[in-house]
Amino acid sequence: MKLETKRLILRPAKKKDWKDILEGAKDLEVSKMLGTVPHPYKKKDAEWFVNDNQKKWRKKEKTDYTFFIELKSGKKVIGATGIHKIDKVHKTCITGSWINKKYWRNGYILEAKVAILDFIFNNLKLRKVTSEAFSGNLASQKMSEKLGFTREGLKRKEIICKATGKIEDEIMYGLLKEEWKKHRQKIVKEVQKKWKEQQK
Repeated sequence: MKLETKRLILRPAKKKDWKDILEGAKDLEVSKMLGTVPHPYKKKDAEWFVNDNQKKWRKKEKTDYTFFIELKSGKKVIGATGIHKIDKVHKTCITGSWINKKYWRNGYILEAKVAILDFIFNNLKLRKVTSEAFSGNLASQKMSEKLGFTREGLKRKEIICKATGKIEDEIMYGLLKEEWKKHRQKIVKEVQKKWKEQQK
């Protein structure tokens, strides 16, 4: 399975992807915003992430989809975006993403999230998606708000960041299916603007 946008392919892991994952996740600026990514990040960590991803994709009953974000122009994996803790009874899930620092501020996560949110609401038939961010991760918070998520609360001292050892507060955001339908076209226009800027 894969999801495709103008600039990206979102797909399951391939064995060779560990090199690109290592390049992106070894940067402390990336790992310090993620709960379970160690620092320093080594080859064995990247290989484990790839293998774990492949195992989850082979399961018949999936509660987790992690898509590797491949840049079409260079056939390079620049990050990952996932759908986690899928609850088919309550029709909810959690989403999260990260991207290699070299590719920040190009609209790639925004573009990937349009495809992911469409998949969540249209294919998986879920009704609500949650996103969580460390209180210091302002970029992630702004991204959630841009996508139409509503801030729903704060979990105090919720997680110990593996990369830094610091105890972090987490801010919770939620997005309902009807809110995404209302907000989607605005986001698509924003993504198209990024395409045009890149072509100049």
